Amino acid sequence: MSLELSDTALSPPVPTRLTANLLRQRSLHKRWQRYQARCHILRAQLGFAATESGRPATCVGCCYYHGKAYGQTKESRHRLICGFHPYGWQEDENCPDWQGEYP
Repeated sequence: MSLELSDTALSPPVPTRLTANLLRQRSLHKRWQRYQARCHILRAQLGFAATESGRPATCVGCCYYHGKAYGQTKESRHRLICGFHPYGWQEDENCPDWQGEYP
């Protein structure tokens, strides 16, 4: 006696109803996308091709750049630039630890 499995037995179940939370998330995401599209159009009309980067000039292209801010409030928040120089390279010359690719 051979047992044959149909294709429906192997496929995952498809939800038949969408929850209210999922519908709300989709609605918010669509609204956010429309807002971003309008902002993009406005920036293009004003002549701004892209927003400015907050990355220091000496860190552009470095694989060690981190750039995330840590802290609970805006006043106590500090930005960690990289592991070698937490506040960024302060000299005018190039950073001695700069590396374009991961070692």
